[in-house]
Amino acid sequence: MWRLPLLRARTKLESALSREAAFLYNNLLLVALCLTILWGVLFPIVTQLFKGETRTIGRPYFDFFLRAFGLPLLLLMGIGPLIAWRKTSVRALARTLRWPIVVTIVCGIALALAGAGSSKPGLIAYTFSAFVLASIVLELVRGVRVTGSLFTLVSRNRRRYGGYVVHAAIVLLAIGVAGSSAYGRSKELRFLPGQSASISGYTLTLRGVQRTQTSNATETRAIFTVGGHWHGTLSSGTNQYFFPPEPSNQVGIKTDWLRAEDLYVIADDVNLKTHVVYAKVLVKPLVNLIWLAGFVFLLGAGVALWPDAREQRRLVTRLAPARA
Repeated sequence: MWRLPLLRARTKLESALSREAAFLYNNLLLVALCLTILWGVLFPIVTQLFKGETRTIGRPYFDFFLRAFGLPLLLLMGIGPLIAWRKTSVRALARTLRWPIVVTIVCGIALALAGAGSSKPGLIAYTFSAFVLASIVLELVRGVRVTGSLFTLVSRNRRRYGGYVVHAAIVLLAIGVAGSSAYGRSKELRFLPGQSASISGYTLTLRGVQRTQTSNATETRAIFTVGGHWHGTLSSGTNQYFFPPEPSNQVGIKTDWLRAEDLYVIADDVNLKTHVVYAKVLVKPLVNLIWLAGFVFLLGAGVALWPDAREQRRLVTRLAPARA
């Protein structure tokens, strides 16, 4: 009765083109990405411990390894579910992936014509995301053709299709990260009262500076009026707390759900005498998809983990001889 698990444990990787190999590549890339992030986080602590000085690793380090390991991981999410177990051929794999490849090429051309080619990593992330979504849709269409109903399809194999929902959440996360980092805009500006500046379709005008005393802090704010894509008021500045005596930056944020982007205003230096304000303004597109990805991830995990009565009965039947 232990032969079957033993044979499975002894099964070797038969081909580099198989679902087992795709799992192996996925795990290797994921471990490599985790180790590089871990080293980037621990590097300041290590330098402080051994050299007595703190050195930090900047954004280029993380961007490089995110592209080197994250983009292949994203691509494997679309290939893994469609590739055969044990062994497959290049021709059979190409035949299976032909529709996702066509969708990827069409989306890549359309995005390049729309101006997404200004960032090559962003364009690659978008096209790979289209490939993964096309693979998920292809699997769902094939399954619905057999069962006749999407609900029946998911209920028969919740772990599999819950995993596809999790894959869709990771795609949303990838699109949000690519959009906010590769296509975001930022400017460091100096404002005088009444002075205006523009960035990515937004016009900011410094209306004034004010200071407010509260029970636990002194609040200093620069007030901006915003025009362009959105009309309203944003304030940003610092809070100087008394207990404990420490400052805290307060960021002005406006979320535009229709345009799927966020506007950030960070007033780093506010001069109360001259009313001169030094501020950093950032526009981050698609950052809201990162939050949406979290909810979709929880939905997919719930589908995959939801108890299945039929699977429980099959498990009891399968284990009954071993218990006897």
